[in-house]
Amino acid sequence: MTRIVAGSAKGRVLKVPAKGTRPTSERVREALFSRLEHMNVVENCLVLDLYAGSGALGLEAASRGASRVDLVEKSAPTARIIAHNIRATGLKARVHTASATTFLRARDFETLSGEFDLVLLDPPYDVSEEDVAEVLSLLGPWITPDALVVVERSSRSPEPLWPDFLVKEDQRTWGETVAWFAGPPVKAKEESD
Repeated sequence: MTRIVAGSAKGRVLKVPAKGTRPTSERVREALFSRLEHMNVVENCLVLDLYAGSGALGLEAASRGASRVDLVEKSAPTARIIAHNIRATGLKARVHTASATTFLRARDFETLSGEFDLVLLDPPYDVSEEDVAEVLSLLGPWITPDALVVVERSSRSPEPLWPDFLVKEDQRTWGETVAWFAGPPVKAKEESD
């Protein structure tokens, strides 16, 4: 059973697709969001959740005070489950049925106002490192100058190939899951001063 860990929708059960997704465990979500809240990244920010699956990561952010969450999922049946989860939790979020690359190439700011402060990528483990690198390379126009990008992968996966506009800031491992945190170089420089 997948539930929202904390915030306004704490304890709400999320519907999960029968196959094709790998929802982040509650333990890992709790650790990840504790880290993000410690960094003052979640509250009042605009969140983009790519490879959304059940929507657990993005909806966790919404429950913890994100201003708005956009969830991107290429599978139409899975996107319908996310829409169900949004209605069931009453959280402020929107689902977009598209692949991560298609969505990022569209750059449709008529429906998406502003740029994102937090981007969450939790691709299925079978998504290649090259595909993850391509998605990361498309994020530039979508993120704010002090944005944080989090990539969650198997602990057996290599570090993502960061585009020039992102610099690794941190890495955390929880069991079989690793999360890499990256941001624009200016942000990384300011934090080291």
